[in-house]
Amino acid sequence: MLSFILKFFFWAGALFVLNVSTWGQTHLIIPFTTGLAHVSAFLVKLWDDAVQSQGKVIWSTETGFGVSIEAACNGVEAMIILFAALMAFPATWKQRVVGLIVGTIAIQALNLVRIISLFYLGQWDKDWFEFFHLYLWQMLIILDALFVWLLWLRWIARSRLPGGGGGTPPAGALPATA
Repeated sequence: MLSFILKFFFWAGALFVLNVSTWGQTHLIIPFTTGLAHVSAFLVKLWDDAVQSQGKVIWSTETGFGVSIEAACNGVEAMIILFAALMAFPATWKQRVVGLIVGTIAIQALNLVRIISLFYLGQWDKDWFEFFHLYLWQMLIILDALFVWLLWLRWIARSRLPGGGGGTPPAGALPATA
């Protein structure tokens, strides 16, 4: 357990330092966040032509309301936490890569729903926008990362059973729970 905790904090710390570094912001975070804004605007344009994006901002050309995707709104922090947990847990590299890919897709898919919902909530009611933005969505994105990690742990445990699942686990193996 101590090994897991130390590895988790090592990876989380290293990735958070990269996240806030000038190099990380310039070469990774800002381009990623800009891409997220463009994908959000593309998805909204499927049913609403009155949306534009520039940089990390999407806005309505009808109402003038816009949202800027800032730090802690791009899902990167949740991805860092998930990545650190995946790297800290004893698993194969293939299992870690699968977890990272599935986790990134799950976190960013939910984050796109978050951004688009906030875009419309902000045009509808500022109080609801603030509540969803500051409390509900922040919690749901982190819970998404936790849920993915728990599902990944279950998958890892099942893959350690003889034949990849079923039967009696070998001594010292993590049992699959129902």
